[in-house]
Amino acid sequence: MTEALVKVENLVKRFPITGGLLGREVAAVHAVRGVSLEIGRGETLGLVGESGCGKTTLGHLILRLMNPDEGRIVFDGEDITEAGKGELRPLRRRMQIVFQDPFSSLNPRMTVGDIVGEPLLVNRIGDSEERRDRVMELLGLVGLGEEAFGRYPHEFSGGQRQRVGIARAIAPTPELVIADEPVSALDLSIRGEILNLLADLREKFGLTYLFIAHDLKVVENVSGRVAVMYLGRLMEIFPADRLAAARHPYTQALVSAVPIPDPRVRPDRMILKGDVPSQLVPPAGCPFHPRCPYAEELCRTEEPEFQEYQAGFSAACHLIGSMGERRIELSAPAFAGGQSQATQGGRS
Repeated sequence: MTEALVKVENLVKRFPITGGLLGREVAAVHAVRGVSLEIGRGETLGLVGESGCGKTTLGHLILRLMNPDEGRIVFDGEDITEAGKGELRPLRRRMQIVFQDPFSSLNPRMTVGDIVGEPLLVNRIGDSEERRDRVMELLGLVGLGEEAFGRYPHEFSGGQRQRVGIARAIAPTPELVIADEPVSALDLSIRGEILNLLADLREKFGLTYLFIAHDLKVVENVSGRVAVMYLGRLMEIFPADRLAAARHPYTQALVSAVPIPDPRVRPDRMILKGDVPSQLVPPAGCPFHPRCPYAEELCRTEEPEFQEYQAGFSAACHLIGSMGERRIELSAPAFAGGQSQATQGGRS
């Protein structure tokens, strides 16, 4: 990996639940629990996991749209964990976000020209004529054209609105863009166009992406590395082009669940039993052990460390590698060319 643009260390975020006459904290939702990762400059890191696993919260923490309860956030060598509004203001133009919903993320009372130009105005970039020229250029880059300048969001389709959101995100020439499920609300026919647009912009401007999604195949196609989250914890990181070699049982289950566009192929599936545990009371030990077909007693009592088990691969799992007598090597699903042969309960 190249030089890290973003580093997070042991990041924790809890959302308190209050009750009673005095509004005291009675419980807390553990949204992010001890996450550490790096994003290399110019890299696209895919972040995948089930809904509610903490992906979006992690992205908001990195942007400092939320304040972490514990841990550190380092951006371009600068610790921004405790940075105040005045210190964050010049950093805002260097860190931007593309929101998931292209309908609610755009102000319906503003024209497209005003929406895309707002980051330039807020950051005092150029005069009015220069800002207008920049907006026109951006609209062309995202495939909308100058005729979109004076129109309103309701006049556009979902895919076109997402293009407006992307233009707004890259307007102040950021270094980091958090793409928070940017295609999940779009028709399948439009998703490929938006993904190609994001890839083209990355090449043109040297952008660094944190690409958040729940579709493993989308993340695999757009990312250099993939990080998998479950119940607020980081489960595994691996090269996107080595998906078949990923070893964590949760990653294997996600791979097994990917639809295969061939009705003649009937692969075995790794079917997870039970429900996702509550984030109010996370399970002891490994957070995945209540649903893991390989879980042993150690998994139920001791939380695994997140560590590298082979070059480019890291995971939080007691059962991976040869780090001790109680640890085993898990077989990976044979996922290649759209086929998966993952089976339940098998060990090698």
